[in-house]
Amino acid sequence: QVHLVESGGGSVQVGGSLRLSCAVSKTIVDANYIAWFRQAPGQGREGVAAVYRWAGTPHYADSVRGRFRISVDNLKVTVFLEMNSLKPEDTGMYYCAAATRPGGSIGEVSEYTHWGKGTQVTVSS
Repeated sequence: QVHLVESGGGSVQVGGSLRLSCAVSKTIVDANYIAWFRQAPGQGREGVAAVYRWAGTPHYADSVRGRFRISVDNLKVTVFLEMNSLKPEDTGMYYCAAATRPGGSIGEVSEYTHWGKGTQVTVSS
C-alpha cells in the first residue's frame, strides 16, 4: 500500500522555488509526525523539515532554515514543503515520511515507519 505520495519535484535554476506536496493516506492513523528527507546520489538520507500533523512547532535542518517552510493543509491530509532560494546542494530525491515520535526534532531515518517513493529536485547553475 502507498501511504504517502510526493509530487511537485522538477528542475529549477539557482535561486528558484518549488513547492512539494505529500498526500497522506487515510491508512495512516498513528504516525502523525511528518517529515521531509532528501538524499543526494551516493549520500545518506538527511532530514530537511518536520512538523506534527495536527499542530506544533516545525523543525528545520540548519542548511534550509529560512529558505524552506513546511506546512499542513486545513484538512490535515497534505503536507507541503515550500522551497525558496534554491541552491545546487539542495539537489536530491525528496521523500515524505511519517513517524510516531513525539517531536522536538526531525529525528533519525530509522524512526520513520512510512515512506513515499520520492520526488526528484534538481537545481542547476
